[in-house]
Amino acid sequence: QLQLVESGGGLVQPGGSLRLSCSASGRTLSASLMAWYRQAPGKQREFVAFITSVNATAYADSVKGRFTISRDNAKNTVYLQMNSLKFEDTAVYLCYAGGTIITWGRGTQVTVSS
Repeated sequence: QLQLVESGGGLVQPGGSLRLSCSASGRTLSASLMAWYRQAPGKQREFVAFITSVNATAYADSVKGRFTISRDNAKNTVYLQMNSLKFEDTAVYLCYAGGTIITWGRGTQVTVSS
């Protein structure tokens, strides 16, 4: 059974950077579409970015040019590099693995505050 564990969240000032990691166990991610979503308090979960098995990527307009999704299949890990962070990026960031069975991680908190 696939399990996803996010890490790398924390408190950062506006304009700062963080790199989130999503580590998988239970099966390889190399053939899976992987994505990051986020959910802010009182708001619906929203798409942030995805990366396919052949490393094609897509981003939400709100993060385009600031966030970069990548994967390291040897480490069975997906990353989200977040630069130029804004107050509105504050949310719980969740990792998603597509496939026959969709899997979500529990999330990691990102707080952008001065």
